[in-house]
Amino acid sequence: MRKLLLIYVFLISACASHTTQRVPNTSLDPYVTSTPSLTSTVNVIVIDETALPTSTPFVYTIKANDTISKLAEQFNISQDELIAANPDVSPNSMTIGSTLLIPDSSAAQADKSTPTPVPAPVTQTVCHPSADGGLWCFALIQNNTTELLENISAQITLLDESNNVLASQTAFMPLDIVQPNSALPVYVFFDSKVRSKYTIQIQVLSANQLSLNNTRYPPAVIQNAVAQINGSIAQLSGQIFLPAESSAATQIWVAAVAYAKDGRVVGVKRWEGGALPSGGNISFSFLVSSLAAEIDAVEFFVEARP
Repeated sequence: MRKLLLIYVFLISACASHTTQRVPNTSLDPYVTSTPSLTSTVNVIVIDETALPTSTPFVYTIKANDTISKLAEQFNISQDELIAANPDVSPNSMTIGSTLLIPDSSAAQADKSTPTPVPAPVTQTVCHPSADGGLWCFALIQNNTTELLENISAQITLLDESNNVLASQTAFMPLDIVQPNSALPVYVFFDSKVRSKYTIQIQVLSANQLSLNNTRYPPAVIQNAVAQINGSIAQLSGQIFLPAESSAATQIWVAAVAYAKDGRVVGVKRWEGGALPSGGNISFSFLVSSLAAEIDAVEFFVEARP
């Protein structure tokens, strides 16, 4: 059941905007639950350098409204190249959640400068065991720039005491962008049992900088956010407003990040709403659950997709 309260989100690029609001614990009598306690790890290794682009293809997860032509334009490759790299994928019936191989465009774009990935510091890493023996792992990534960071991903690897790889996955955020002076976690679920002692290794794979003045992200804002926290569960509600001068949104996402009293991430949940016209508003209400300690505070993020 806890696995249903968290959603894998494979987000590489989309149009959106978000603000944040941190809501402290408002409950009077938190209750004790049987949620597993935090896993004690041996060590955490953070690879500071963001991985540089290579000539190898990378994996992209298909989202709603993606088309071959849009993706070819987005990644600066031809439609023929994209189709050739994915012969088993029908261009006319791509399934949301399935993956595509994106060919390297460096040869075709040799005359163009290659953007340098922006350093994205990892400020926290923690793993929590699930009731069925799996492991949820989070890495909190901070945006210390004066612009937006988008398309952030990281590789989370678990090593045993001999530095052998126990498990490794690419982790993604619940939203596409992180505002300046804000942080969002990337996260993954390892469904295989992992030893009680392990080392967590984190490497940021991608992080692109985007101007705050861009026109791709409708400036949605959360207002009247409320988090009714009762132990390991928080009922969240509020409203999302879109200024009249902005473009309309076809979809609204709200992400909630739950923190324990010691500041560690203990849960993430994303709510998905419908279309929102310019000057309009929409209400949201959903639950976020802790995988470990009781929830002390919840931070909200909103994203509007045109």
